[in-house]
Amino acid sequence: MSVRQQLLGTEAIVAAMERGEALQRIVVCDEAGRDVAELLTRARSAGIAVQRVSARSFARLRRRSDGSAALGLVGPPPDASQEEVLLGDGATWQLVGGLYPGNAGMAVRTAEVSGASGAFIDAGFDRVGRRAVLRASMRADRFMPVFFEPADTVIEAAARSGRRIIAIEDVGDRLPWEVDLTGRVHCVVGGEASGIPDGILAVCDDVIRIPTSGFVPSYNLQGAVAAIASEHLRQLSRVSA
Repeated sequence: MSVRQQLLGTEAIVAAMERGEALQRIVVCDEAGRDVAELLTRARSAGIAVQRVSARSFARLRRRSDGSAALGLVGPPPDASQEEVLLGDGATWQLVGGLYPGNAGMAVRTAEVSGASGAFIDAGFDRVGRRAVLRASMRADRFMPVFFEPADTVIEAAARSGRRIIAIEDVGDRLPWEVDLTGRVHCVVGGEASGIPDGILAVCDDVIRIPTSGFVPSYNLQGAVAAIASEHLRQLSRVSA
């Protein structure tokens, strides 16, 4: 399964379709006119979902302001199964024991922004709480699979699929840039109160500690995810250079 990425503009989208890439969705500005009509007809014929959004929403989604009126999403579909996501390419993220839907949602959004293939949440959120998570994520689940599943089961499945299990915790003995974060990694972060349980830490391949120098001993959940996601992208850029 392809790594998630954004395609910008009609030409890039058509080229991906001709290469047979896993194009899951096309997003267009609702002010777009004839310049995207042929593309949308072709996409619908191929069974590719088409989503129209407001000019403001489109501007927020678009990575560059170059006048393009269409965006393409390559990678796992938002409704991909847990097994498909874990067996596919790209990084996946696991939240264990979050207390606040807002924090969890911002962590999910950060994972999506960094190009993750999926996010897994193990927390005591009821249906209302889960909806709040997705709202706080800016509805990242429209573009990336998000699951609410027990962490033990997910981590076991991730390990079976050949993923390296990377924990982010203040007891870690390695710094982010000392660990290979490229490839098929499953990154685990703990909740605000008790962090990652010892039983999960014991089965991780690496435990990363994010450096701190202030009096407060730890970062906000979303801040920790952002730090590792940024290092993940930095390492990927060096590999592809």
